[in-house]
Amino acid sequence: MKGITLIKGDFYNTLTSKRQDSDALKLCMEETIQKLLDSETDMHKPGMLLGNIQGGKTRAFIGIIALAFDNEYDMAIILTKGTKALARQTYARLKEDYREFIDDDMIRLYDILHIPEGLSGWVLKRKIVMIVKKETNNLERTIRAIVSTYSDLSNRKVLIIDDEADFASIGFTRNRKEGIIELNRIASQIDELRKKVEKSDFLQVTATPYSLYLQPDESNISVKTQQFIFEPIRPAFTVLLPIYEGYIGGDFYFKKSKEENTIAYYVYEEIFEEELIALKKEDRRIFKLEEALSHNKIEIIRIGIMNFIVGACIRWLQQRKAKERIQKYCFVVHTERGKQSHEWQIQIVDKLKDLFIYSAHNNKPLLAELVRKSYEDLSASIRIVDKMPPFKEVFEEVVTALKDDCVMIRKVNSETEVEQLLDDNGELERTAPLNIFIGGQILDRGVTIRNLIGFYYGRRPGRFQQDTVLQHSRMFGYRTKEDLTVTRFYTALAIYSIMGRINEFDNALREGFEKGAQKGVVFIHKDTSNKLIPCSPHKILISSTVTITPNKRMLPIGFQTDYKSKIRSTLDKLDDFILSKIPARDKNKPFIIDLDTAHLIIDMIDSMFVYEPNWEWDVESFKASLEFLSKNSNNPKTKGKVWCIVRTGRKISRFRKDGITFSDAPDTPQDELGVAYQIAIDEPALILLRQEGLKEQDWMDSPFWWPVMVAPKKMQPVIFASEYIEVE
Repeated sequence: MKGITLIKGDFYNTLTSKRQDSDALKLCMEETIQKLLDSETDMHKPGMLLGNIQGGKTRAFIGIIALAFDNEYDMAIILTKGTKALARQTYARLKEDYREFIDDDMIRLYDILHIPEGLSGWVLKRKIVMIVKKETNNLERTIRAIVSTYSDLSNRKVLIIDDEADFASIGFTRNRKEGIIELNRIASQIDELRKKVEKSDFLQVTATPYSLYLQPDESNISVKTQQFIFEPIRPAFTVLLPIYEGYIGGDFYFKKSKEENTIAYYVYEEIFEEELIALKKEDRRIFKLEEALSHNKIEIIRIGIMNFIVGACIRWLQQRKAKERIQKYCFVVHTERGKQSHEWQIQIVDKLKDLFIYSAHNNKPLLAELVRKSYEDLSASIRIVDKMPPFKEVFEEVVTALKDDCVMIRKVNSETEVEQLLDDNGELERTAPLNIFIGGQILDRGVTIRNLIGFYYGRRPGRFQQDTVLQHSRMFGYRTKEDLTVTRFYTALAIYSIMGRINEFDNALREGFEKGAQKGVVFIHKDTSNKLIPCSPHKILISSTVTITPNKRMLPIGFQTDYKSKIRSTLDKLDDFILSKIPARDKNKPFIIDLDTAHLIIDMIDSMFVYEPNWEWDVESFKASLEFLSKNSNNPKTKGKVWCIVRTGRKISRFRKDGITFSDAPDTPQDELGVAYQIAIDEPALILLRQEGLKEQDWMDSPFWWPVMVAPKKMQPVIFASEYIEVE
């Protein structure tokens, strides 16, 4: 530690009191700043604030900045996702939360696009918050402002917050013509910004950190003709953002939904592949637009929109009865990236709306039938919480809403369109009582859509990227229990299953931190079918990743022992320590040891080894893997324990028969390895083989212990980044 005591001063105390922040959130913000003040973290070793989708990350880092200002930081630079929507939303939130400080000239808030020229020295001595959209011109402007225009700022103590840190902040391209790896432009500019500000700390903020945890620790990259030094961006520490009251996330949609007699049980409704094909482009052989009210090829989107209208009308009736404010509601259609598909979907939804309105004006019986079907669908979940309004009242409310043209349909497939739809808070504006947004990728991270009660989702790539799919989940966030009763999520079963797997993996990541099983090395759960990958491959192009699967072996390879005289004392201690633990009646019988004992043995073994270039044993990753697998055991009796198998008197050669390739199989399948496969069910096994280390076998003529770890049979495959670890 630097010996700096955390100060909770006027900025932090005033803000948290004003916002009535929970104790859990305050502990999170205080822990983050304390870790940033720690001597073990600096701009070269970023911290990580890990939150949930729509989980209050902006609120948290606004509080973190206030606390930073109480602790001698002078400026905060917030890097936002490269859309005007998120930049505007962030600016609006900061302006609201810091209003008193801004009015009292204690804080100056700037968007880098609108920072004025000729700021006086007096102004520059205020606390400064600068919002920078992750876009090349904005980043160039920021670097110029700090280095040239207001050069004194480069000497100030700065907190750089990279919001949505896995988005645009990293990325590499393999230049096949030149045979080199190139750092993407935006990532390069952020790296340059970090280096220009001498006294700074760097905090990453995201809910999808997989590509960041899979970065190498040291990034001195040399690839053929290009050499560059890229500052490490793998987090040096992680602080978990607590879940706030009223938050609805993946567990509700994919875990709670399996429990009968719950609201969540009724949320998911399946879309069939034929319908997604019909929505991709116009094809009158599939269905004709004029048949939209009855054709089975678009049945689910028709049901979904009617459920949306009926659900909102039910909520309006309930709100009037409770004398509450009448809310505006939203429905999102996100199935394709292409603008042509969006145009076609607009035509379909517009046609449905026109036919609904026509039916309402002309008393068409089909409308009553559709409303009745939605009424019955929604009643199953509503009755868990409240009484269902009479059908007659609901139908009259629906007819009135249609006659009054309460439904507005908006296409959102470009940043320009998003910008036009933003309200003063930088959120998608709910112009009408019922708002249907149809779009693609632009409707992902950073875009807040309040009162979203219908989500029609159909993105289906060949391989799903975990970070991308999660960020599409705009239905996450704060939801009232009453709104949840009329909420429906429509997607294909295959997509729903993948999203469920993502939620499992995401929970496992957080649980790993909570259990303390993610120290130094972070393990990301991996899909065995390879339909789901953590992130885009270009984000981890310079990383050496390792996958651990059930019964996988991990062991050091390519090492040599140190001189006999140097390791004799350690060898004697190891012999006494290991051999004393062997069962007296059966020396070949496996036995249980705790993690501390296993780590002590591994450290002592490592101290006896020297390594060939590029063959160094990554001991920390080996120990971290052992700890992670042990602490995540499904057996509560052996959680935190390791099976140990000991064999002595082994005489393996350092090289294989070709005299070039290092030996990598000191364990015998018919003996100790076979035993390990039998017993490593819920927890890992550590095989310890005492080798004679004979000179004629190219060793240093000294005995040594060779460790082999065997992963448990009952484990979810995981992936992590490592530079040197060798696996089978």
